[in-house]
Amino acid sequence: MSLLMTLCHTTVDSPVGPLHIEGDGESVTGLYLPDHKGWTGPVASSRVSDVAFRDVREQLAEYFAGERQEFNVPLRPEGTPFQRTVWQELERIPFGETITYAELARRIGNPSASRAVGAANGKNPISIIIPCHRVIGAAGALTGYGGGLANKEWLLEWERSCKGTAALLF
Repeated sequence: MSLLMTLCHTTVDSPVGPLHIEGDGESVTGLYLPDHKGWTGPVASSRVSDVAFRDVREQLAEYFAGERQEFNVPLRPEGTPFQRTVWQELERIPFGETITYAELARRIGNPSASRAVGAANGKNPISIIIPCHRVIGAAGALTGYGGGLANKEWLLEWERSCKGTAALLF
């Protein structure tokens, strides 16, 4: 991050409650659901800016209206190289579909790393856009979600309900 970048944040209303978005003036660095596990609020030195997040706000509105399946905004999640590998693979999970932690581990070339993949998934700082909600337990159970299991269930049901009409939208 350049020293000239200004940390900023905003809040966007959504069907799952207020979404808190953080960024560096160029990229999204965080998107957190209400009461998101581990999120303590915006960085004290950041400023509120709706303008910096115009595209993100528009794309989230389209997503929640059932008009968008993929996001096209610059992202800069901070994490370890392993975490970033997991997060990149999360972006390849199609809208309205789920995979298991074991499958995610297999897809990154480390089939014995299901637990590490689960931990990395849980540290994803950019919910919804990097769709960590699309990863489920081996038996199909909804397990772990920083934004709460009720929100994970809602997001998955929302995507499934939209998927049938998506062909008409694109």
